[in-house]
Amino acid sequence: MAFPFFGDDKSKIAQLLATLPQTGRVEWIGLRPARREPLLSVTEAMVETDRSLVGDHARPKPGGKRQITLIQYEHLAAVAGYLGLPQAVDPGRLRRNLVVSGLNLLALKNRRIQLGEEVVLEITGECHPCSRMEEELGPGGYNAMRGHGGLTARIVQGGTLRVGDAVRVVGAGDKAAE
Repeated sequence: MAFPFFGDDKSKIAQLLATLPQTGRVEWIGLRPARREPLLSVTEAMVETDRSLVGDHARPKPGGKRQITLIQYEHLAAVAGYLGLPQAVDPGRLRRNLVVSGLNLLALKNRRIQLGEEVVLEITGECHPCSRMEEELGPGGYNAMRGHGGLTARIVQGGTLRVGDAVRVVGAGDKAAE
């Protein structure tokens, strides 16, 4: 069987970077009712276009790059392992809005993703841990989160988001990419 990527190394890498056929899943949704309050785990949330999740205290400016935060489900166990904990870290302790499984979130940087039938996000960057992780996870919490802090995103299209919704990359030819 022939290797499907032809041309110079740069074009091969570009093709590989553009190839992400997997579909992920929304595993958890969290709302922060007030600053420094525990996150509320919900099964469904309304997402406001170019703003935030309804019920979340954060009110980012329209056009902001950090309107919603995501973390990879598979990293919850990794962070726990670095801390010597017997089971995965509860996602509410990590202060992110969404937990997504089945996709390498870092591969989504600078791309658009669709969650469920309506919501479209533009991944804008990494969500680095803050010193609060020491308070939340104990000594070493900050360093355990390094490289596992997740991503930030801008909300391109709002709608209803539910735990269990599919997460997929939106390609240039997809209707949701417009």
